[in-house]
Amino acid sequence: MSTSTGPDEGLPPGGSGPGPSHVPASQRTRTPRTPYAVLEALRLLVVVFFAGAGYQIGSSVDADRPVLGALNGTAVGLVLGSGFGYVLGGVLGRRTAATAETARTRLRDVSADQLVAGALGVVGGVLVGAGVAWPVFFLPQAYLAFPLFGFVVLVLAYFGSQVAMSKREGVLALFGERAGLSPRTLPTAALPRVIDTSVAIDGRVLDVVRAGFLHGTVLVPTPVLAELQGLADAADDLRRSRGRRGLEVLEALKREEGVDVEVLDLDVPGVHEVDAKLVRICLDRDAALLTLDTNLAKAAGLAGVRVLNLHALSLAMRPPVAAGDDVPVLLLKAGKEAGQAVGYLDDGSMVVVEGGRSRLGHEVPVRVTSVLTTANGRLVFGRPADADDPPPRATRTPRAVPGRPSPASVPSRPAGRRTP
Repeated sequence: MSTSTGPDEGLPPGGSGPGPSHVPASQRTRTPRTPYAVLEALRLLVVVFFAGAGYQIGSSVDADRPVLGALNGTAVGLVLGSGFGYVLGGVLGRRTAATAETARTRLRDVSADQLVAGALGVVGGVLVGAGVAWPVFFLPQAYLAFPLFGFVVLVLAYFGSQVAMSKREGVLALFGERAGLSPRTLPTAALPRVIDTSVAIDGRVLDVVRAGFLHGTVLVPTPVLAELQGLADAADDLRRSRGRRGLEVLEALKREEGVDVEVLDLDVPGVHEVDAKLVRICLDRDAALLTLDTNLAKAAGLAGVRVLNLHALSLAMRPPVAAGDDVPVLLLKAGKEAGQAVGYLDDGSMVVVEGGRSRLGHEVPVRVTSVLTTANGRLVFGRPADADDPPPRATRTPRAVPGRPSPASVPSRPAGRRTP
C-alpha cells in the first residue's frame, strides 16, 4: 500500500505552511530587487522588436506561399521572431536587473555631488569629442568613420567624467553660481593652513600630525621664516634657542607623511606686524590660521579668518581632574592594599582612595593627589578630603593647686564696681 504525503507533513512543528516564520532571515531582510513588472516590460519590448524583425524578414522571403503547413512566410517569421524575442528578452531583463543592482551597490558610497559632477563631465566630454571628431565623416567609407567617431567621443566622455569628479568642488561652484546657488562652504579641516610662529616654536604640532589629527597643506609664509631667522640670530640665548627650535620643527614637519609643507613666498606691503600679515594672507588665499596665540586667534576670528587654535585643543583634551581637585566619588569596592577603596568617575576612570575602605557604599568627597595615564585609560589616586581637615582642639582645664581656689570657685566681680 502506497503512502501519500499530506500537505502538512515535512513542515517544522508548530507550523502549517510556508509562512513568514519559515523564511530564512537573510531572505526576509534582503533589500527589494528590480520589480517583476519592470522585467516583464523589458521582455515585452524585446518581443515586439524581434516580432517586427521576423515579420519584415518573412515578408521579404515569401509572403504568399505556405511555408510551414498553413502558415506563410510572414506568419512563420512573426512566430519565430516572437519566440526568439521572448527567450532573449528574459535573458536581457535578468542581466539588466543584475547590472542595475551592481550599479546601485557600487554607487552607495558615492556622494551626490560626485554623480552630478561626473554627469556634467560626460556631457562636456561628448560635446568636445563630437566637435573634434566630426571631420572623420568626410571619409568615403562609413564603416571607418563611425567607429572612429564613437571611439573619440567615448574616450573624451570618460576623460571628462574623471576630471570633473576629481575637481567636483570647482565644477559645482561654477555651475552653482550661474544657476543662482550659493557655493558650498568647505569645512575648516579641508582648507590649507597658514602656520604661525608660535606653533613652530612650541613643537607640539609634530605630535598632532603624527596622531593623524592634522593633514593636508601647511603654508609657511616668508614673514614667519624671517621672524624665526631673526630669533635664531639673536644675541640672547633664550631667543636664539627658540628660533632654532622653530626652524627645526618646520624641517621635521616637512618630512612627515600626510602633510605637504609649502613655503609661501608672499609678503604684504604696507603691513609691518607679522600677525597682521598672517591675517591678510589667510583672507586673500581663503586659508585657515594655525596658531597657539589666543589673542591672535580672537583677532583673526573677528576679521573673518577661520582659526585652528592648538591651545584650545589642548584645553579640550586636558584630563577632567587634576591634582588638588575635590570630586565626589561613590566608593564601590575595596582596593588591593590595606585601607584602600575604589570608585569611578563619570567617564569611567578608576579612582583609588587611600583610607576610604571604612566608607564603602557612600559617596565621599575625594581630594586628588595624582593622575596616572596608562595605555588602558586614566588612573586617579586620592584620599578623603575631610581627612585633611585639622581635628578640633580640646579645651584644656587648668589643674587645681592645693590651697589655691580654682578659677571656677572665684565669684565674678560685678560690672562697674572697683575694689579699693
